[in-house]
Amino acid sequence: MLRTIFRIVAGSLWYIGRLTHLTYNEINVVVYYFVIPYSWLLMLDAIFGFHYCAIIGGLFYFLFWLAIKNFRSFCDDVFDLSERFLNSFNIYGSNYVASSVWICVALPILIYGVLIYYLIK
Repeated sequence: MLRTIFRIVAGSLWYIGRLTHLTYNEINVVVYYFVIPYSWLLMLDAIFGFHYCAIIGGLFYFLFWLAIKNFRSFCDDVFDLSERFLNSFNIYGSNYVASSVWICVALPILIYGVLIYYLIK
């Protein structure tokens, strides 16, 4: 089951990368380090009725974007660090695929679930 989820998510990211002319590493970093966290900031703003999180987050992302000299190289480095982090759970009996699904799929879904709950509450 975990391998199937991993293949679906990785395949989707690869496909989006092809559509946007980004490498797999680039689209992975864009989605997991920019799009998903920023969507959480937007949801927090909606929950609390202000726009501070989105404005501050947007400003941070903009300044960060300006500071990146080589986006592809940056994404390759971040992806490598992420891969090492996920592989660090191997000592607990996990593996890259399982860690990826739990941390990069299940955890964001859980966070979205909590945020959506408070949005519709």
